[in-house]
Amino acid sequence: MRILLVEDEADLAAWLVRALKQRGFLPDRAPDARTAQAFLAATEYDVIVLDLRLPDMYGLTLLAALRDEGSRLPVLVLTAEGSMQEKVRALHIGADDFLTKPFAVEELEARLTALVRRSRGRQHPRLRCGTLSYDGESRAFTLADTLLALTPREHAALMALLTRSGTPVSKSQLAGKVFPLESNVGPDAIELVLHRLRRKLADGDVRIVTVRGLGYMLEATAPAPPGA
Repeated sequence: MRILLVEDEADLAAWLVRALKQRGFLPDRAPDARTAQAFLAATEYDVIVLDLRLPDMYGLTLLAALRDEGSRLPVLVLTAEGSMQEKVRALHIGADDFLTKPFAVEELEARLTALVRRSRGRQHPRLRCGTLSYDGESRAFTLADTLLALTPREHAALMALLTRSGTPVSKSQLAGKVFPLESNVGPDAIELVLHRLRRKLADGDVRIVTVRGLGYMLEATAPAPPGA
């Protein structure tokens, strides 16, 4: 089981990583929200353990952003704050479970195992725009029932656009999904990825349009009238 631990307290994080590894888990540790987003864009995780008091962003803000993007990844909120109000707010935003510090590793392990077991029993998401479809189980895109052969960068870009189809995605947001760990990538690098994607979508009924000042948007094209 691969776990993303989002925790800024170095000593606690080091202890948790060691304890989880000893129990057969594969944990990665992100000390802040920005690093967590980069990890999530580059790696498939089974569950997230999320602290709330992060140095660059409130943990629930990161959680809300994940849910807005369509992520259904199980999230266990881990915090020193144990108020009922905080728990209710976290659950309403999209947390799957809540554990208050201090805690026993055995309880954390049991909760994580239960979360992943439940998530694997859910129906995998299928996203659509026109005849473009994404199957969450196979992680494959099809266009008019034909499998699309995509590079990892094309896959990341199309996923970012499809999860928000009909809504513009800014250039910086899109670049963050496609090049999460490459700080030296030029500002126009995303254009090349989109150019290749447009060519692969050219024979279908969806297109990537440029929305001046706002970014890029995936939309379904209207069918041509009979006799056109």
